[in-house]
Amino acid sequence: MELRQLKYFLAVAEESNFTRAAERVHISQPGISAQIRQLEHDLGATLIDRSGRSAGLTAVGEVAFGHARAVLDAVEALRHAVDEMNGLVRGRLVVGMVTACTVEPLFEALSTFHLAYPGVEIGLVEDDSDRLVQRVREGDVDLALIGAAGRAPEDLDGHEVISEPIVAAVPPGHPLAARAADGVTLAELCVHPLICLPTGTGIRTVLDQVSAARGLTPTVSLGAAAPDAVMRLAERDLGVAVLSASMVAGRPGLVTVPLTDADTPAVLALVAAPAKSPALRELLAHCRESFAAPGTGARESFAAPGTGARDDDTSDGQRRINGKRQRSPSGARSAGGGGGVSAAPC
Repeated sequence: MELRQLKYFLAVAEESNFTRAAERVHISQPGISAQIRQLEHDLGATLIDRSGRSAGLTAVGEVAFGHARAVLDAVEALRHAVDEMNGLVRGRLVVGMVTACTVEPLFEALSTFHLAYPGVEIGLVEDDSDRLVQRVREGDVDLALIGAAGRAPEDLDGHEVISEPIVAAVPPGHPLAARAADGVTLAELCVHPLICLPTGTGIRTVLDQVSAARGLTPTVSLGAAAPDAVMRLAERDLGVAVLSASMVAGRPGLVTVPLTDADTPAVLALVAAPAKSPALRELLAHCRESFAAPGTGARESFAAPGTGARDDDTSDGQRRINGKRQRSPSGARSAGGGGGVSAAPC
């Protein structure tokens, strides 16, 4: 029995005609007839009823039809799996990340993936979060590390790495520094000139959204693509820095002031299109492993379900701000470093 005979048998059964079946599989009519007879001889049963004007299935042929279809489907699945693996070792992936936002676990994941699959070419692009999301949707970027307001876009597969509030940061002599213990409202914040990341970044989106929800229009007098630059400007009293909590935690020369009514968190997430190549699935697996490694502080949000800490636990990689536990990965930093753990949503 040969696979081609099963293919010819299905063609005759579906066309109910030897001539049309022969045309469909690009073989002569005598050739397909001979192959069907050989199949029937091998099975010891007649599969095709040739007594009428059309070629119908016998009772045995009806049973054989389903099995023949299953065999050919299995062969096709095998070929597809092999083709996918061939693509895995020879493919190309484009990874996007927010400009000037450096997250060490992502680089570690790229490194371990490259060691495992050296034949896969990796391209790295930088852009703001909004454009990276659009490029993932359009297929120009396979995987992107983005900042977002509240959660990753629902139409993409998102893997949350960090979720934490935005805060204000000011030098010790600033009027808001005295409010570090209790925090300030957005209305109190917005009377001051602000320094923030550009439009299109996750943190800026959070600031704009929570302010607009309260009828406020923040005055962003200075902007910089790198969180470290935002903090350096604030240290020189050129405005109030608005960043995520872990970016400014422990930063020398700045006092962190919680924003009591900024209730939308800034999120750092990996996003990819729902349809994934084998190479992309493998890279995502490396990312999960890298972000879940001890010392990153991201295990609770990024590991597989059931592997994180209990809700009533507070690990060393977490802090409490306004009474809420916050994730603060120590393995990720904004460009330029800083006094504290700054990995956060860019």
